[in-house]
Amino acid sequence: MSSEMMHDGEGRMGEASRREFIAGAVAAGVTLACGEAAVGQAAQVAPLPHVTIAGVRIPRMIVGCNPIGGWSHMSRNMTLAMADYFTQERTVSFLSGCEKQGLDVWIGYWDDKPRKALKQLWAQGSKIRPYFLGQLEEGGKISKDLLEYKPIWYVHHGNVTDTLFRAGKQEQVHDFVKRVHDTLGIPAGISAHNPDCIKYAEDHGWEADLYQCCLYYVTRPAEEIRAKLGSAPLGEPFLDGDRDRMLDVIRQVKKPCLAFKILGAGRLCDSDYSVEEAFQYALSRIKKSDAIIVGMWPKYKDEVGQNIALLRKYGRTA
Repeated sequence: MSSEMMHDGEGRMGEASRREFIAGAVAAGVTLACGEAAVGQAAQVAPLPHVTIAGVRIPRMIVGCNPIGGWSHMSRNMTLAMADYFTQERTVSFLSGCEKQGLDVWIGYWDDKPRKALKQLWAQGSKIRPYFLGQLEEGGKISKDLLEYKPIWYVHHGNVTDTLFRAGKQEQVHDFVKRVHDTLGIPAGISAHNPDCIKYAEDHGWEADLYQCCLYYVTRPAEEIRAKLGSAPLGEPFLDGDRDRMLDVIRQVKKPCLAFKILGAGRLCDSDYSVEEAFQYALSRIKKSDAIIVGMWPKYKDEVGQNIALLRKYGRTA
């Protein structure tokens, strides 16, 4: 059924159109209810699409951490609402629910809430697997404290990557990769919002095991945008052309990539159609060996179930 209602010449919905709309809405409600049941059953009996990245077999969708940490990339009130929703108890319940539906890899952030959540989950018998973002500590070192939380990878933080490259200090990112290998003995990755950073690391043969690639260059300096457009947006720049530019780089590099912000930090969530289009667009343009990261905030709807259904529909690798 079209999302646009048919109206008469005066802008009012005609009687025939009204009957058609009501009938369609009822049918859609039945379909949605059946669909939700089907998603729940499928999650129990059929495996999700998987890929192997840096020697680790994972679902092709990783659970993001921004809503849990309260980073909405929208507004202060949205950020506060997310942080208020994800109490310690809800965080544990949410991650447990994701795992039960097959999403057992989570990108965590280094703070008390995620660390406590992981310990509580494991105490309950969970097998959820985290990885973290980070950077070199003072003196160019990496602490082994991270290993207590059994990360499958350790990835250089994207904001820091962009900043260091802009300052001509990209070798600090390279050093991070080498230190992770030497000190922690686990795979090392590089996250970035600027596709040029990913391309540089690949072209120079850095030893990174994976790349984490934002589909929007949200750290682009305002002065750079003003130089091109004559003015700059208020807040973070989510420019539609950035998506294709990063997707081009993802396809060009040989190493596996994790594409994130595929929904534009909620900007592509105005309708179920726009969410589906974003999933289809990203999954059809990354390599078959790549995966996506999606943050979910289930306060108003079953975003986990919806996203799993879309992963099944568009994320098959064979």
